[in-house]
Amino acid sequence: MASERKYRAPALQKGLEILELLAPSPTPMLTGDISAALGRSVSEIFRMIQVLEESGYIVRSGEGYRVTNRLFALGMAQPPIRDLLSHAVPVMRELAAHTRQSCHLAMASGAEMVVIANVETPGLLGFAVRMGYRRPLIQSASGHVLMAFQSESGLNDILAAVENIALKFDRKVLVKLLAKVKSAGYITMPSPMLTAITDLSAPIIQNGSARAALTVPFVDGPGATLGMDDALSALRGATDRISASLDIAP
Repeated sequence: MASERKYRAPALQKGLEILELLAPSPTPMLTGDISAALGRSVSEIFRMIQVLEESGYIVRSGEGYRVTNRLFALGMAQPPIRDLLSHAVPVMRELAAHTRQSCHLAMASGAEMVVIANVETPGLLGFAVRMGYRRPLIQSASGHVLMAFQSESGLNDILAAVENIALKFDRKVLVKLLAKVKSAGYITMPSPMLTAITDLSAPIIQNGSARAALTVPFVDGPGATLGMDDALSALRGATDRISASLDIAP
């Protein structure tokens, strides 16, 4: 039948199902829980779990399993991402040194943003987001920036992906907010994770759309050497520099 897949690889399919199940799980999963979630018997998945563990894609944690960073490392090895990082990371280091705040670089991955690089503050004050950290696009400053600076069709694709993971949001309200972000060229919003932190985020533009978002989790207080406005200005200068270097790169 035309609707049927042309080729089948049952073992590979089971392996992918296991990885896709474990990747977003906040805690390690027992073999029995994996079996129940996938609707497969333990005997069906036992050997695949062993192969994935031996290959380094998952690891035992306590009594359960979690994914490792191996898939993330493979994705980071792609030439387009290596090229982006080669231009962005030196500027990020300068930004962190100037603002005395940490910063991180994020890209869109389906309905989520994923941190692909970070630079910690050189001082004692700061909050760093680890590489590989994921969060729904609609729940982060980086995500708002990544959505705002897309074509209409690109944004529609992203919103469809968000709807597919059953996150509730008002589409009209979100689209209006994204228009304001695009007009301003940046966003500032309270951190969804911690109080007393304000996320400052601006886009890295390539070919007219946001390739990535550069974000500073701004920590205010007596130890801050720059105010928020000055840190935002430095951030926007950094994203402009990175965007310009990507435009002229061979």
